[in-house]
Amino acid sequence: MAGLLAGTVLGAMPAMAMAQDADATAASGAQDEGQDQQPATLQQQDVVRTIAVAGAQRLEPQTILSYIRLRPGDAYTQAAGDQVLKDLYATELFSNVSVVNESGNVVITVAENPVINRILLEGNERIKADKIIPEIRLAPRQIYTRSKVRADVSRILELYKRQGRFAATVEPQLVQLSQNRVDIVFEINEGPKSKVRQINIIGNEQFSDGKLKGEMVTKEARLLTFLSSNTSYDPDRLAFDQQQLRTFYLTEGYADFRVVSAVAELTPDKEDFIITYVVEEGERYKFGEVKVDSQLRDFDSESMSQRLPMQTGDWYDAKRVEDTVEQLTDLAGTFGYAFADVRPDFRRNPDDLTMDVTFILQEAPRVYVERIDVNGNTLTQDKVVRREFRVAEGDAFNSLAIKRSEARIKSLGFFQENFEITQVEGSAPDRIVLEANIEEQPTGELQLSAGFSSIEQFILAGSIRQRNFRGRGQTIGLSVNYSRFSRSANISFSDPYVFDRNISMGADIYHREFDNERFTTSFNRYKQATTGFQMRAGVPLSEYMALIGSYTFNYEDVTIGSGNFSDFDGDGILECTSSRFVCEAVGQRTSSIVGLTLNYDSLDSRLRPTRGERISVTGEVAGLGGDVKYARLRANMGKWFPLGSGFIFSANIEGGWIHALDDNAAPGFDDVRLTDRFFLGEAQFRGFDIRGLGPRVIRLAYQDLDNDPATPRTLQTIEDFRSVDNPRFDDALGGRAYYLGRAELEIPLGSGAREMGLRPSIWADVGSLFAIDRPQLGDFPNGFQARTLGGLPVFEELQFDTDLNPIINDNNTPDDPSDDFQEVLQSTNEFNALGDPNDIVIDPNSYYREVLLGNSPSPRITVGIGVNWNSPFGPFRIDLSHAIKTQPGDDTKTLSFNVGTQF
Repeated sequence: MAGLLAGTVLGAMPAMAMAQDADATAASGAQDEGQDQQPATLQQQDVVRTIAVAGAQRLEPQTILSYIRLRPGDAYTQAAGDQVLKDLYATELFSNVSVVNESGNVVITVAENPVINRILLEGNERIKADKIIPEIRLAPRQIYTRSKVRADVSRILELYKRQGRFAATVEPQLVQLSQNRVDIVFEINEGPKSKVRQINIIGNEQFSDGKLKGEMVTKEARLLTFLSSNTSYDPDRLAFDQQQLRTFYLTEGYADFRVVSAVAELTPDKEDFIITYVVEEGERYKFGEVKVDSQLRDFDSESMSQRLPMQTGDWYDAKRVEDTVEQLTDLAGTFGYAFADVRPDFRRNPDDLTMDVTFILQEAPRVYVERIDVNGNTLTQDKVVRREFRVAEGDAFNSLAIKRSEARIKSLGFFQENFEITQVEGSAPDRIVLEANIEEQPTGELQLSAGFSSIEQFILAGSIRQRNFRGRGQTIGLSVNYSRFSRSANISFSDPYVFDRNISMGADIYHREFDNERFTTSFNRYKQATTGFQMRAGVPLSEYMALIGSYTFNYEDVTIGSGNFSDFDGDGILECTSSRFVCEAVGQRTSSIVGLTLNYDSLDSRLRPTRGERISVTGEVAGLGGDVKYARLRANMGKWFPLGSGFIFSANIEGGWIHALDDNAAPGFDDVRLTDRFFLGEAQFRGFDIRGLGPRVIRLAYQDLDNDPATPRTLQTIEDFRSVDNPRFDDALGGRAYYLGRAELEIPLGSGAREMGLRPSIWADVGSLFAIDRPQLGDFPNGFQARTLGGLPVFEELQFDTDLNPIINDNNTPDDPSDDFQEVLQSTNEFNALGDPNDIVIDPNSYYREVLLGNSPSPRITVGIGVNWNSPFGPFRIDLSHAIKTQPGDDTKTLSFNVGTQF
């Protein structure tokens, strides 16, 4: 840019010199001729007779002459020639101009500025070209001028300053082309991002620098703050921090506090800033007389004064005053005073350092809703929006009802997130018009996704759903999911307002398959396929409470692999030889379930709540038809609290209980079937593997360490049992009761992290699964023989004679001694050589003890940190967990994650 400026000056110098030489020559000639020459000759030489233009290419000569003040007949002087140069250079159309006067014939020679061919950017990486080009005023086919180039350079530098890059430089370069054309190249050196190296505070005595810096948004650049975007210098943030300091001091009672100055100094290397605040804290005040002066007839001043949150003698707090104004305004709004004006009147008493505050409720008319207008909807029918309003046309204005209406409309998920109901004055002072200015969002969803989960491994899913079907607020959807151990298909439809009445209805038809062979190392392997449908209907009981009834019919088929059956008697009838807890669940059955749910929901958003609570209690009875009979109760309660500064705390607790209504279980088995019980673990209970806690039966082996039959065998420990990777008997039995509590604190990050969709949190889970009947457990230090009783496997301890040879009881009904038959095997080798299918299947190498673990209401406790991330390849959730209290037999898990993508 300096080169361009120098070119401008140097280009003008020859023309100016030529004009000066011409004037000097004319003056010299006049002096040589002497004073006695005729005046007419002198006058002819100084008068402009003609003005000609040379060198023009695009511009017409007459156009160029219109830019100058010199005209034929004017006296030509050195000043007149200089003025011609000034006039033409002021147009910024010429790169060079010269003026020559020959005996009154003035010749103006010009060199026109080139035409811009194109504009190029080089070196810009942090700010893309689509952000810089709109800021550049020069454009192709325009006339090049140096002043416009300088202005564009300033605009580009301003862009980089907004990003905190104050060391950025921009050098414009010209590339000469034919036909008087040029390319303009802006060479950009972005430089490092200017950080805040240090924040100095001068004048603070009551609070430390660290405390005050914690109140600011701007942070000093340190090793632990490298991910924060608040370490860069921003003039707007500097002004906001001054307000933050003032707000902090005002909440602490320092009513006279002020920021004397705030100076940001750029270091010589232009890489960092040093910010210095000079403050005056002043004296600390307490509340003096605090009262309400109401001019509204429905409000008693004395009664309201007694209910104010601050009392005389409390430290003055401007935030409490502000909150009180908002509360009084809302209170007036609930009584129909839409335009109520609450103004706090302050009176400072410097003698005793007190602050008197009077809240004045100025007189205002009671307002009624004249009309409700719905604007901006093209697909959604008006009634879908209007039915969410908690006020109707003609009702008295109620601010709480308006806020509730906003929350309900937002929760539909059909419109923009920042939706607000605006209030417009009506046709009379006591009338108001409510406007719902909505911006519709796409509500149709077509999704194909693939992902990887620590629970289900590879996942494929596809769904199509319309959440605003035909613009009536109805939801219709179809979804299909496939993973390593689960598959499902579901068709659903719901209508929140059937026949335009406040009654909701919905239906689902589904098929689900669960194959635990894919994820367990236990012999407890089975497949469960469920096909069924559910119908439900709900009615509101109040603004926040609803009652929902449902009917569910399921056809369930539980199977195990063919290798889990054997023919004990050789009669061709296969009997189950798998874990007896799984064998009890094998078969086909139908379930007819009637349910009733009571819901309470006051959340501000169903998608991502920040405040409010949700309570749900569900009772179900199976047995009105079908093969399964039980009663089940489940309850869930959650509450969300905004803690300020973006922190959101949530607490949830849930529990369940199931009771069998018939007693047809085989001896040693629970009345509630395995597939009907509750299970806990990942992903419900973070920190545990899938079905990783609760009652379970494991088989600890008796180990013959020295191969001596006369020596007692050593029982395997639980730790050694867990270390075995090959399939083992480890039966998760589920429970008939459970409880689970969760507490989570969502931590806000800087604007950069928020833009990336990062939402970290810390959490703690506590819960337990328990309450099954104690099953019959086997203890076979000498081995066992297998039988079946009622189609289920029964194991009996193997007896030995005095020579340590096994005694085999070949009777399928051991309780009947009349036909007992004993066969003595002479040796283990002879036993192993048996091949007759009629012989009883006995494995003399199986010596074990069954142990029941985890059947206790004692709490399990886990803590951890988690991160939700709306990543470019789909939603991602990762949790790092640590179990601080467990029970023997629990399977813990430290890391779990879930990620998917759309294509």
